[in-house]
Amino acid sequence: MVKFMLKCFLLVFVLFFGVLFGMQQANDGMKKMKGYNDPQLYSAFQVKEGKSGTEASVLGQKVTSHDLEQKKKQLEEMKAFNMFSSIGKKISDVVTNLFSEITNKLFN
Repeated sequence: MVKFMLKCFLLVFVLFFGVLFGMQQANDGMKKMKGYNDPQLYSAFQVKEGKSGTEASVLGQKVTSHDLEQKKKQLEEMKAFNMFSSIGKKISDVVTNLFSEITNKLFN
């Protein structure tokens, strides 16, 4: 099972970066076809050294650790309720209690 999951994660990882690489190649091809550098054509993925450290951008939008922290705080403030998560927890508790009762009666 662990090998299967490892293979799946590796495959998803390779395919994800394959898509990013393909988008970058398409962008370069469009720039060559136009003959000049158009600021409207963003690179798929860029990493630059900036004043405040490393800056990254995906599809022309900057990604910073501050954005991630703000999103995390926003999610914590929302205290979002996930129905499927709560149902899954209840089912796992019931199954755990059921099997512990069965093992206690069989071996005691």
